[in-house]
Amino acid sequence: MTLLSSLKRDCLLLGVMAAWLAHDCFLEQLSAQPVLVDKVVAIVNDRIILWSDVEQAYLQLAEHPAGSDIDELRCRLLDQMMIEKLLVRQAEIDSIIISDDQVEQELDQRIRYFSAMVGSQEKLEAYYGKSILELKEEFRDQIRERQMADRMRSTIVEGIKVTPSEVAAYFYGLPADSLPYFNTEVEVMQLVIYPKVNDLVKSYARSRAEELLARVKKGEDFAALARTYSKDPASAEQGGDLGFVSRGELDPSVEAAAFALKNPFEVSNVVESRYGFHIIQLLERRGGRIRIRHILIKPEITTYDIARASRLVDSIYGLLRHGVYSFERAVGLFSEDEQSRSNGGLLINPTTQSSWFELTDLAAMDPALVPALDTLQQGQFTTPMLFRNRQGESGFRILYLKSRKPPHQANLRDDFERIQHMALAHKQMQVVELWLAERIAETYIYLSPEYKTCSVLQKWNRRTQQ
Repeated sequence: MTLLSSLKRDCLLLGVMAAWLAHDCFLEQLSAQPVLVDKVVAIVNDRIILWSDVEQAYLQLAEHPAGSDIDELRCRLLDQMMIEKLLVRQAEIDSIIISDDQVEQELDQRIRYFSAMVGSQEKLEAYYGKSILELKEEFRDQIRERQMADRMRSTIVEGIKVTPSEVAAYFYGLPADSLPYFNTEVEVMQLVIYPKVNDLVKSYARSRAEELLARVKKGEDFAALARTYSKDPASAEQGGDLGFVSRGELDPSVEAAAFALKNPFEVSNVVESRYGFHIIQLLERRGGRIRIRHILIKPEITTYDIARASRLVDSIYGLLRHGVYSFERAVGLFSEDEQSRSNGGLLINPTTQSSWFELTDLAAMDPALVPALDTLQQGQFTTPMLFRNRQGESGFRILYLKSRKPPHQANLRDDFERIQHMALAHKQMQVVELWLAERIAETYIYLSPEYKTCSVLQKWNRRTQQ
């Protein structure tokens, strides 16, 4: 493998990261090529876009189709950047404010996500040769501008709706060969029972947490204890650091104890939540948000606890089989999964936020779901099954196949809600395009000559200043 292809592979490996995490990959690849002088390729008002900005975005993509030096993909990327600059400018005029807390929250979320991808924050820092604080500072302005552009775009389309007649007009206006084809889709409900930790084990876990709290109070390093003893895999390697959090993001009991802390490095008493027992340390306050770390001690489930939960779910299964309760009624009475219980047991597709799943989406969410439902007819339910949720907790569940749609081409009767979303997105796009046309007409635009043949950039080309 050549040096250049190796560098390109490294860039693409982490290409799903935002542009701010592609920066060093880009510079490394440049160093392996003949030196190219950076230059301005576009100006929107007083905001410039460099050739290197376009190339950074281009390098993130998994596939680089062959074409001319200035191909259609680069044209589309430049178009998106110019639109963002125009939206940010209007957001400033309209006094749209993005708070420091909002920017910090997104930076924290990205750092946690990418640290998990590479293994830890230390490995992320080693990969880029920069501290987490340096990475955040480098890309803080870029994140703020992106949030401003998103807020401005939302403001432009705020209040836009579509009527049923507009949905029908949109659908019948689609060419026959453009009608979407939908694969098999299902609606699935679940009833979940989790084993309950017995009192003896819970008492031992609390005493273990109290011992660790005493060690912290005697001056032992909180982060070191978290790395060694905390049972929260997402934060233990970071010394228990949860980053900045706002109200509503934590378990209620943990949130109450965390926000009650007043001074940096102040430590809470042992706090019980549904996950176990926590020791919480405040690191920093910033407006309405706090940065905390914690040590979690989880009581271990015993075989006795599992057997007791198994007997309970078997009893509920018997009630369902004999028709004593409908599945939805049984969910309301017995299910212990809070999110699905609030929907009457329905699982929600995280991609579409609807209750309908294509089988590939269902498998992506939980690979065990598809084979479990394979033999069910609509209205049938499974026997109780052992499973593990996304938090790693083991439990038992009964699955119910509420609905199944066979593969079909889109039609208004079966797919009205999805066609409505498509029609709304189309109408919003038209409103944004009209807004862009009006603003471009009164905006200073410069476009580098090599981009003037791009079809997607013609709306800018008409206002180009020589």
